Amino acid sequence: MTRTTDRRAVVIGIDPVKNWHLALAWAADEAHLRGTALRLVVAVPPQHDTQHVDDTPRQLAQRQAGTEVLRTALAWAQARQPGVTVTSALLDGVPAGVLSDLSHEAGLIVLGSRHLSRTEEFLSAGSLVLPVTAKAHCPVVVVGDAEHITQETPYLAVGVDGSESSRAALAWAFEEADLRRCALRAIAVWQPPVFSLHSGDTLFHTERRLLSETTAGWSQKYPDVRLTHEVLIGSPVEMLADAAEHALGVVVGRRGRGGYTGMRVGSVVHGLLHRAHCPVITVPVV
Repeated sequence: MTRTTDRRAVVIGIDPVKNWHLALAWAADEAHLRGTALRLVVAVPPQHDTQHVDDTPRQLAQRQAGTEVLRTALAWAQARQPGVTVTSALLDGVPAGVLSDLSHEAGLIVLGSRHLSRTEEFLSAGSLVLPVTAKAHCPVVVVGDAEHITQETPYLAVGVDGSESSRAALAWAFEEADLRRCALRAIAVWQPPVFSLHSGDTLFHTERRLLSETTAGWSQKYPDVRLTHEVLIGSPVEMLADAAEHALGVVVGRRGRGGYTGMRVGSVVHGLLHRAHCPVITVPVV
């Protein structure tokens, strides 16, 4: 089929003080799949005017460290995917803000997970995952662990709930599965209500019908993608994380719109960023 793959560059935020190899491997391979350029970015935070103390030495050290890691990472990426055009940039600004701004022109933002605690993710100046995932204008991939390839048939998982955001996630997941020539598991999760005027069977069958309606038509557009769909019962975060245990990635839509980043990404995305071991891909509604 004729693909309509986004040809804009894959952008990866490099953390000079943490291991970046897993995330960069994912980003380089994705750029190769999509036939796009790969851009490596290190952002250097501005000086802090704390009682007029000269912060220049610290910032110079950060710039030097950033320059060195970019040189190393660029050579590493070129060796992994020689056919991909790789560039690098050392930029000034708060890292989360810099990457969010770059998302306007990027096809994809890739981040490595620092496995911060829930307190650290809000208080740490180095935390990127939540604020970038919450504000980015393109899909964001958070690579915490290596992709799982233990299954005989590689697959992606995508969460579907009938919302506009999940439809955006489904569209992206089909395109990605087509690129990777892997299967796609479309998953709806039904959490039984404590009290309802309708029977559990009625609600469960409604969920199944919604899943079928949402996925209808996609197999015709992507005939090479083997699609399965299923309704699981339980907590959405736990069920999606378990279903994606051996997946190449789990794709979800970004629902939240509030100012608090945890709410802006939505509770399911927030939970998966902590719970899932495979890459978590969050797709905004464009």
